[in-house]
Amino acid sequence: MSATKESLEDYTLRFAPRSYRKWGPGVVATSALGGIAYLADFSIGANIGIAHGTTNALLGIAVAAVIIFVTGFPLAYYAARYNIDLDLITRGSGFGYYGSVITNVIFATFTFIFFALEGSIMAQGLELGLGIPRPVGYLVSTLMVIPLVIYGMKVLSKLQVWTTPFWLILMVIPIAYLVLTHPTSVGSFFAYGGKSGDGSPNFASIMLAAGVCLSLIAQIAEQIDYLRFMPPKTRENRVSWWRAVVLAGPGWVVFGALKQAIGLFIAVYLIASLDPAAAATANEPVHQFLGVYEEMMPGWLALSLAVVLVVISQIKINVTNAYSGSLAWTNSFTRITKTYPGRMVFVLFNLAIALVLMESNMFEFLNTILGFYANCAMAWIVTVATDIIINKGLLKLSPVYPEFRRGMLYNWNPVGLVSLGLSAGVSIAIFFGAFGPGIQPFSPIFAVVIAVIATPLMAILTKGRYYLRRTDDGINSPILDENGNPSDELLLCHVSGLYFERPDMMLSAEAGPNGEKQYISSLCLATDKTGKYVLPEQK
Repeated sequence: MSATKESLEDYTLRFAPRSYRKWGPGVVATSALGGIAYLADFSIGANIGIAHGTTNALLGIAVAAVIIFVTGFPLAYYAARYNIDLDLITRGSGFGYYGSVITNVIFATFTFIFFALEGSIMAQGLELGLGIPRPVGYLVSTLMVIPLVIYGMKVLSKLQVWTTPFWLILMVIPIAYLVLTHPTSVGSFFAYGGKSGDGSPNFASIMLAAGVCLSLIAQIAEQIDYLRFMPPKTRENRVSWWRAVVLAGPGWVVFGALKQAIGLFIAVYLIASLDPAAAATANEPVHQFLGVYEEMMPGWLALSLAVVLVVISQIKINVTNAYSGSLAWTNSFTRITKTYPGRMVFVLFNLAIALVLMESNMFEFLNTILGFYANCAMAWIVTVATDIIINKGLLKLSPVYPEFRRGMLYNWNPVGLVSLGLSAGVSIAIFFGAFGPGIQPFSPIFAVVIAVIATPLMAILTKGRYYLRRTDDGINSPILDENGNPSDELLLCHVSGLYFERPDMMLSAEAGPNGEKQYISSLCLATDKTGKYVLPEQK
């Protein structure tokens, strides 16, 4: 029953019903895009540019952006169309009911890594502006998001909509000012050769840069945590619906790539206009924006605005990191233990891990951490996207409707699991030099190519037999309405005594007192320790 408290739990384990999804496409898209206000992109762009030069960095950013957009599109569409998060999509896209627990851990890792990264950036701002020691700043940046994330989408949508205009002003005006008043900075930017001083196009350098940027591929899962609350797609709203899905789904990477390029642009300007020693802090966003603001206004005002920008950005993204991480941990824990401890337990758990990372000064090892993580994230996202595009769309071996309910799916599906294992395993080995330094920079390419090949190959070899344990959920009414949207028909769950919408329900294996049919929600099935409500496998 604790899991049915929607105000706190935000449909953690299940389909988001139409009765809850009252926001328009614009509000959902703005809320989702508010989560990409993070400043880590500026650090990433600066780091890869300083290491490899402007040309290689920009090409690496472009390569990563294309891969992220192409793989993110089918995932965003499925989330918005069927109102489920990426964990539920993953279950029915090659991994199985328990198999997606593995990918949930990959995603949860993403949320606490980037929470720690953003918290570190905020602590830098608090230290520079208010003199707060960094260890204390780490704690402050962690604790301040807890009250905001408790009530999920209801509060997050308002926070993101209200803060976005001010954030854009603080972000865009300084960059425009710098370009207009220092036109020579553009030429210096493109000529910058990085640490080596060469910076000429080099395929290995491009792929190393792309590998760091591709660590952000799992950001689509956070976008989806908002997109699952999209309203039904109809003839009347189809234009605004598609615009919201594309912009707030895979479109996030366009804004992310721009921020990475801007981060490098500011870093190059600071290094060129000050002195080479500026490279020590040119990769820290608070110093980047402080340097630009000081060109425009008195030092005290520049420092104040730089700190305000850092704080707003950190709050906008870290409420999303904390929210999405709690969903991922809760989903995994409940499936494994059949016990629901509540989402807030895992908000605190996720934040505790992030705090440990911050106190360990993970900012100093940013490129290595992100480069390693990218291989795991790409293996997962590319496998699911390939299953949707090829196995569902072309080969018809995977069911088009994204099944997620216990009893309807096999617990484990070798299609996704083998693809994930091969892709992540080989690319990580390459990343750490197991096959020699010559191909070490190309681990991202191997991660993508292996996942694209292995996913359909496994579906063909298994003939798609491990996707569905049952094809009939025992309910006669259709699961989709006449427009292809999830039906809003209400059915009574005999276990909880509550009404749930049709996509969340299936026939219970336990008949009523007089032998009549009884229905059960996916939520109650997830916490059924005995298995007595689970329908038998269909042969």
